[in-house]
Amino acid sequence: MLRKLLLVVGLCIVAGLPARAQEDNKVEVFGGYSYMRFRPSPDVNLNGWEASAQYKFADWIGGVADFSGHYGSIAGIGTSTHTYLFGPQISYPGRVSPFGHLLLGGAHNSTGGFGHSSFSMAIGGGIDATVVRDIRWRLVQIDYLLTQFAGGSQNNARISTGIIFRF
Repeated sequence: MLRKLLLVVGLCIVAGLPARAQEDNKVEVFGGYSYMRFRPSPDVNLNGWEASAQYKFADWIGGVADFSGHYGSIAGIGTSTHTYLFGPQISYPGRVSPFGHLLLGGAHNSTGGFGHSSFSMAIGGGIDATVVRDIRWRLVQIDYLLTQFAGGSQNNARISTGIIFRF
């Protein structure tokens, strides 16, 4: 029993060690599916995409540019929300890599042909896993996404998954 426990702990430690290839890769490009629970009144589910690029200053910290688009309808009227956010991201380097970020920028919502822009902020994180040397899978990214359309604040949730290419 003790040997099995030591084996499991040892495997977890080895899996968490930084991969040598990660030191060479400074740029990560992510693209994938994104779901947003948009919270104007009434709340609505939006589906779309998210794309980001990160430049890693060190193996644990980088700068991120994040863009997303979400689409759906509110009471039968077409709506779209786009975000453009920038900020720092910290991560634990390894084959399975948790990360967290604080991103600031703007958002634009268009509903029924009328558009509004606002300040936007995302705070959240997720988990990336190595598929092969320079390709990772973002298992999940979960963000609290603040927007401020029409004089009020919307406390939205955004969940994304997709593929990361490393250069």
